[in-house]
Amino acid sequence: MIKIAVMGYGVVGSGTVEVFYKNHSNISAKIGDDIDIKYILDLRDFDDSPYKDKFIKDFGLILNDPEISVVAEVIGGLNPAYNFVKSLLEAGKSVVTSNKELVAEKGAELLQIAREKNVNFFFEASVGGGIPIIRPLHHCLSANEIDEIAGILNGTTNFILTKMINDGMEFDDALALAQKLGYAERDPSADVDGHDACRKICILASLSFGKHIYPEKVHTEGITKITLQDVQYCSSFGGAVKLIGWAKKIDDKAAVMVCPAFISNESQLASVNDVFNAILVRGDATGDVVFYGKGAGKLPTASAVVSDIIMAAKMRDNSKSLYWNSSEDEFTVDHSTLYNKFYLRLICKNKEKVLSIAEEMWGKLKILHREGEEDNEAAFITDKINEEKFKEDCRIISGDAEIKGVIRVLDY
Repeated sequence: MIKIAVMGYGVVGSGTVEVFYKNHSNISAKIGDDIDIKYILDLRDFDDSPYKDKFIKDFGLILNDPEISVVAEVIGGLNPAYNFVKSLLEAGKSVVTSNKELVAEKGAELLQIAREKNVNFFFEASVGGGIPIIRPLHHCLSANEIDEIAGILNGTTNFILTKMINDGMEFDDALALAQKLGYAERDPSADVDGHDACRKICILASLSFGKHIYPEKVHTEGITKITLQDVQYCSSFGGAVKLIGWAKKIDDKAAVMVCPAFISNESQLASVNDVFNAILVRGDATGDVVFYGKGAGKLPTASAVVSDIIMAAKMRDNSKSLYWNSSEDEFTVDHSTLYNKFYLRLICKNKEKVLSIAEEMWGKLKILHREGEEDNEAAFITDKINEEKFKEDCRIISGDAEIKGVIRVLDY
């Protein structure tokens, strides 16, 4: 019999145990051996749980038990998860996790330890929740050179933007509704400021490009400055505002960013609404492939964790394809050197003068209109321009207009 442990009994941890026992017989059949949870680690007491005899508070019991071969880490965060996972891998135990912060910050190091100890470190649930993406990237699409990857990686922000687009809700009201429905935390900053999406695109880009990309190296913007006026102008442009995490290979480096973006209605990403996520992978042989589904939630995420448990229990050797190297050098391109199109919304002192200045700096503009726009309001889209130059030009134009909105326009 295979014995495993689960560390953490919060939303994902309890869901993992629920899915495991609900489908226990099928899971054992797929592995070809009986499997059971021996320990559930949590500092809290669960006296009413049907699994109360499995609960422990001492991590050492898991670490030092030779019967335990696979451990699911669903605690979250870096502390104590990092030290726990590192110790388990060094002890020759495979680990599966849903912890995006851990993988984004420490993935290269933990994958290297797993390779040295001939065990596995799996993290399918860390990016897309129940959406399969990690295994397809390093197995199904392994014949491709992946040059670009982009996606809607956070269900909370996508729900908020959907409510703004479809129901005309202000940002604060849409956020409050997301919190009421349980889609957003009481402190929603990790979602609305883009940090959650940043960790996820770092994981995807690291796996796709073969070198570790650290979150602190990625220019990250959230959705807190998006207004209904911006949403309306985007609609007139023929698109939708989405929070996009994207990564692109440029020579031997990677350009990576998280930002709100105008996405054309012709893109498959534009029609992804509510709490759903979508990840577009651009391969040289396959072209565009899109993975779609709920990116979070108790049971979808637990499904991915249990799937990794099955894989880890079946495998006798390290999965060589699931790996990337550390990156001591400057692998991530400085975002200020990139070129992008921009949408601007301005309140002008003199509208004709401002548009004339804008055309001198940025060339021919695509002028946008919305119902109810103010007489002194101007909105337009530029051609591609260097990010640093655009920032400097905005300082110039702000002498004649108040900049009310700035959003990138991306081609996905």
